[in-house]
Parts: sequence; C-alpha cells; structure tokens
Amino acid sequence: GLKTGDKIPSERELSERLNFGRSSVREALRALELLGLIETRRGEGTFIRDFRGHQLVQLLSTFILQDQKAIRDVFETKNYIEMDCLHLALQKADNQEITKIKDWVEKAEHFSDDEFFQRIMELSDNHLFLRLWSILNEYYHSLEESHLTFKREYYLKLTIALAEKDLEKTLSAYKKLRNLSNSTDKY
Repeated sequence: GLKTGDKIPSERELSERLNFGRSSVREALRALELLGLIETRRGEGTFIRDFRGHQLVQLLSTFILQDQKAIRDVFETKNYIEMDCLHLALQKADNQEITKIKDWVEKAEHFSDDEFFQRIMELSDNHLFLRLWSILNEYYHSLEESHLTFKREYYLKLTIALAEKDLEKTLSAYKKLRNLSNSTDKY
C-alpha cells in the first residue's frame, strides 16, 4: 500500500513484522536501493522512489527470461490475453466503438501493434487484463526477437471481423496477424 515518496519502516521494524533476521532485511533493502526502487536519506529514513520509466522490466527480464521455455510462455500468455480481450470486446463494445477503431486503422498514417491492442484492451473493459498485458508486453519488447512488423490489412481484417461480431472470424484474423498455428485453439 506504499506510494512514491512514502517512508518505509526501519530495518528493525521490518525484521519484526516479516519475521526475518535484520541482516536479511538489510540485504533486501540494499538490493532494492541498487534497483533504484528506494532511496535512503541520512537522518530521515528510507523512502519509495518514483520508478515509472525505470528500466525495471528490462532488468528483471534478464533474470526471469533466461530459458527458452520462459520466453515461449511470455509469447503464449500475451497471445491468450489478446484473444480473451478480443472475445470480451465482442461482448462489451458497441458498433460505434469498433467503427472508431476501424476508421483509425484505415486513416492513421502510422500506428503500432501496441497502440492497436491497447485500444482492444480498452474495449474489453477489463482492467486486470490490461495490466497483465502491459507487463507481458514490456517483457515481450525486452526480448530481441520481438521486433516484428505487421501489415495494416491484417488489422483491418481483424476490425472488420469485430464489427461483424463474429468470434470465429475474429480469432481467425488474429491468428493470421500473429502467424499462429492451430495450437492456440482453446476456443
């Protein structure tokens, strides 16, 4: 429940609350400080730093994404969240909202895959999916293999399928966009 600028409890208090030795708490605090997540001010205490824009995901991904299975899991989970959000968007979004995205895809000079799916996440109206997708998307972009580009026509086909409120067509268009085989056929 702590926010940027909040003071965190002392080593002694953390040690008692968490039932860990003071040396373990001190080591953890030192690691958090090295990551730039907290700062210690002499005579004042230790405070939560503003770490938005911090390269935390890239830093953590070097530890988390060390094996190929973990990397595949990120891709797979991100894809499933996107498909689930497309499914929710079909249920929740009205025609006007979908038409707005379709017009944007047709008329925007440039747009990114992230911008497109950010809009889909908003249509799905599921804040948790949006947060999970954002985190996975940052991991995805921290990987060297993630520099893919997609053709506008694939996004257009996807928005047309959404506008028709056709789940099968929507998921088929998504799989073509992502170049997925039928291994994702949980639907």
